[in-house]
Amino acid sequence: MSYQKNYDFEIYTSTNLDVSLVISPNSEFLRKDNILVDAELYFYGTLINAGGKNKANIHIDTDEFGSLTFETDKDFIRDREENFLYKKFGVRAIGKQNPETGEFDRGSLSLLELIDYSPVFDKSYLDTLIQKAKNSWMGVDPDRWLSELRGEYEA
Repeated sequence: MSYQKNYDFEIYTSTNLDVSLVISPNSEFLRKDNILVDAELYFYGTLINAGGKNKANIHIDTDEFGSLTFETDKDFIRDREENFLYKKFGVRAIGKQNPETGEFDRGSLSLLELIDYSPVFDKSYLDTLIQKAKNSWMGVDPDRWLSELRGEYEA
């Protein structure tokens, strides 16, 4: 984070404020382990293939990651009553992800849920939500609030 956002971090202990650890974009802390954890992931795209002789899977073509393959049960594919090929879906999946970089292991993706996805921009709905929230956000500086949320704001 220090390197990516050009931040300097100074870490002190409560026992001795004269001793600190400074992490800057020039620090060289290298982790050799590639840590992957189970994570719930969401993707959006067009279902382009489903099946498999030995291992059932579906293939979703996404704008962001290209084609992704998700392991699933044969029952899931067989029990679909309507043709779901070439339709847009959200995919809720579990897979291995690096918590530091956000990268995920493409070979570890398992389908949890296929979500109907119809991306439609509804301006009147958005305007209604903005009007409802106006009173709650009165007097709040959105830039400052966001900076505080991100831990970037200094008083």
